Parts: sequence; structure tokens; C-alpha cells
Amino acid sequence: MPSITQADAQGLCAFVDASPSPFHVCATVAAELTENGFTELRETEAWPSAPGRYYLIRGGSLIAWSTEDGTAGGASVPSWPFRIVGGHTDSPNLRVKQHPDLVSAGWQMVGLEPYGGAWLNSWLDRDLGISGRLSVRSGDAVEEMLVRVDRPILRVPQLAIHLSEERKGVQLDPQRHVNAVWGTGTEPRSFVGFLAGEAGVAAESVLGWELMTHDLAPSTVVGEDESLISAPRLDNQGTCYAGTQALLAAVAEPGESTPVLALFDHEEVGSMSDRGAFSDLLNSVLERIVLLRGGGREDFLRAMSGSVCASGDMAHATHPNYPDRHEPAHRIEINGGPVLKVNQNLRYATDASGSAEFALACDRAGVPLQRYVHRADLPCGSTIGPITASRTGLSTVDVGAPQLAMHSARELMGARDVGMYADALAAFLTPVQ
Repeated sequence: MPSITQADAQGLCAFVDASPSPFHVCATVAAELTENGFTELRETEAWPSAPGRYYLIRGGSLIAWSTEDGTAGGASVPSWPFRIVGGHTDSPNLRVKQHPDLVSAGWQMVGLEPYGGAWLNSWLDRDLGISGRLSVRSGDAVEEMLVRVDRPILRVPQLAIHLSEERKGVQLDPQRHVNAVWGTGTEPRSFVGFLAGEAGVAAESVLGWELMTHDLAPSTVVGEDESLISAPRLDNQGTCYAGTQALLAAVAEPGESTPVLALFDHEEVGSMSDRGAFSDLLNSVLERIVLLRGGGREDFLRAMSGSVCASGDMAHATHPNYPDRHEPAHRIEINGGPVLKVNQNLRYATDASGSAEFALACDRAGVPLQRYVHRADLPCGSTIGPITASRTGLSTVDVGAPQLAMHSARELMGARDVGMYADALAAFLTPVQ
């Protein structure tokens, strides 16, 4: 079956390279949405009641939707259900501390700390840039501005093997062993001051920051047969990219449901923030959509009861060097198609009805479906799925695309999985009427 979306490996590589932080993910998605007729809305302003394509950004989170419909009379129905693809914009990394300027043994250092479940050894001996956002004083107001330095200014050096005990390697201490070098000298330099100069603002005007490191090696298609993608932040920018392409495909064929893309920040640290999946962000946006269609609370509750969410996050492919770490009856193959994730203890939100919804979507998209179960004797990670289900009451199914090296500074996935994943999500957003 021909691809439903325009998603491909090179598109994902370009997306990841343009998006070193959650704030840049939102900017990248927003730019593509704007090119395709979407209008940005602000939560503090009145929203238009006319059908259209819209999105909003709250920090590092973004929600986009379309209220265009394909009925003959063009009349929208307040109680139409929502079809939602969810994901998250953040990835594990090393982030800048509030007092980052250090000197040690004649080295200029930047104090860093792990964010989320970063696989620390993978961050050693890499050329690192810096990205994020600054809160800057502008008169009596505060402005937010993105900052990005793609020069190799930071490096976390590994200890020489000759200095390790019995040459068995080093157990990394996240407090002492992940600070980065960025020069030499015995007098501290202001790292935030340096970034202010890069951003073109005065150092004293910087009132706050959320800054993080990123690997500078570009994303690339690899393998003798070009069947793989090597890139940072595939977890979960693989879903951000595929979900965006799925939404664009879905709005091209509107029906009697409302397609929504919901990308949340802070999933890797539990989602408990003003813009995480635990926040009111999704619920408030969905209710405002119903109200603007002329509905009331009853219509909103009816819409929610008929809605469904696909929580998209990356999935574990079976590792060729560690096959014993996987459930033996649930082999997951790279380039084998999207993955349905099930956990009996609800680390994933998938139930039988949600499984059926996604299986039907894969069938309509003409892509194979794989089913993942975590080993029962290993702790299972989680997603925004259970959080979204409990906060909204939506029927939710956890899905993803397979990859290796999850939470490493660089990860690996199948090149052909990109299009299949996006096609499945697009079919999910556009159910048979």
C-alpha cells in the first residue's frame, strides 16, 4: 500500500538535527504546521470559533488540532470525539546547574547534572553543544528566547584506563563525574555570560535559564543497505516527527472526529509540571474546542467518552547482543513495523479495546504490527499513556517504533520503520466513518 504520509528517514534526521531541546522541538513542529495552514493561538487570548487548523505552545509542550470537517454542510458537531496522538518532547541528557562556573586542577568547568534516566557512560568523550531557553529582562517585562550553540564547546572526559582500578572501568557518580570542561585557567568564567553573548543580550539581563547539552554529530542513515538511523533523541523525537506527519495527513481528509497532536515536556522526569502530561493542558484545550463549537459541559463529556488516544513512545527492539534481556516469546524486529506495548501492571495503558483500535489502524495503513511485553523479572518503564488515561478518562493505547540503545546519547532505529510508524498513526487519526 502506498505511504499515507511523507515521513521518511531523511525527514526524521533533519527534524532531530533541528531540535536539540524540547523548546526547539516545539519550534520545529510549529514551523511545519504554519507552512500547512495552521495558526498559533495563545492561551491568554480569545480563540476563534470558526473551523480551522490551530496549535498552541506552553513552554516545551505543543498541542495542535483541526476543527475542519468533511460533512456536506460544513457544520461541526460539539460532541464529536477526539482522535489523539500523544508523545513527549524531552529526552535524557546533561543539564546546566544554576551555579555552573567551576575550576578544578587548572580546568575551566561547567557544572552539569543528569536529566531523566540518561545512560551516563554514553555522554563521555563527545563534542557537545548547548541549547535551551533564556528568560531575559526587557524593561519591566520578561521575554523568553531560544538559544543554541552548535560549536563543540563542552566535553565530559573519560578517565584513562591506566588510572582505573584494575582496569575494570569507572562507576560514574552523577555528582562528581559528569561536569564538562570548556577551557583552561584558574579563574572561573561565566558560562551563562558566554551564552548571553551568543544570544546577543547583556549578561545581567538573564534572569533564568533551562539549558542542556546535545551531541553535535549529525543524525545519519547508516548500514551497508542504509536500513538504519543513527541519531540522538530518537526517544521520543521519533514520535514527534511521525505524529506531526500523521496529523498533516489526517487534516487533509477531515471526517466526523477531531484529530489532535499532543506533545508534552517532562515525561522523562515524571510529567509533574505545568506543561507535563499530569497538567491541565490537554483537558483545557479539548474543553475549549467543544465550547467554541457551541457546546457545553454535557457535549464535552460526550466527546471525551467517545475519544481515544494513542500514546506514542519508542519501543525496545530485541538486542542482538543481549537477547536474554527480552521476553522470549515477544521478539521485536527493527524495520518490522509499529509496536503495540502491553503491561499487565499498567506501566502501559493498553487494554483490549485500545489494542483493537491500533491493530485496525495498522491494517488500514497496510503495515505489520508487533506486540511487546517486558520481561516479568525486570522493572518496566512507563509513558504518558497511563497518566493521560487517568487524567482525562480517555481510552488510551501505548504504541511506538522499535529502537536500540534507548536513553543513550545516540540511539538506533530502522529507516523503514519511520514511514510505517507515521502511516499507522495517520490511520489512527482518521478512522473509518
